Amino acid sequence: MIAPDPDWELMTRLAKGNDQALSALMDRWQERLFFFLCRLTGDAASAADLAQETFVRVYEARSKVRPKGRFSTWLFTIATNLSRNLARWRRRHPTVSLEAPGDREHSRPLEELLGSETPPGTQLERREICEQVRAAVLLLPEPLKETLILFEYEELSYEEIAQVLGCSRKIVEMRLYRARKSLRKALARKQLL
Repeated sequence: MIAPDPDWELMTRLAKGNDQALSALMDRWQERLFFFLCRLTGDAASAADLAQETFVRVYEARSKVRPKGRFSTWLFTIATNLSRNLARWRRRHPTVSLEAPGDREHSRPLEELLGSETPPGTQLERREICEQVRAAVLLLPEPLKETLILFEYEELSYEEIAQVLGCSRKIVEMRLYRARKSLRKALARKQLL
């Protein structure tokens, strides 16, 4: 017997008028959702806006949604669709950023991930490698980028990714293969592999 998903239970409470359930969902998912959207958009400000919009959509769907599968899959589907909408809007409305390329914060500080015991030279080298990998991921076509991020960073299964992206398991496998191949090629050119 499968244990009930506590997030779907919170959605049921939210549908019955308990607004504290939304706060609980946000506390539980906001950080993970923000970092997922940072990886997709490459922009912390846009990621924060999209994360908030995702929770607005969750609230709006509170009485319509029917629990099916994992809550996280449904939540990432909403966030992915919002990210796609933003990407389409940006293609139609190009802008020029006034920020220097390194001014934006894309995810957790590298020092937090590496720990303080890492020698400063190594930290700088790892930071440069991380920036180049992040840049290479951002340059992938949207379907490949979304699939790779959902698999590598969010650790969703092939089936969950297929559900989020609305495609088959085979398509997910093919996209992961192509994304990894593209990344290897891009990073080999920069002599990181």
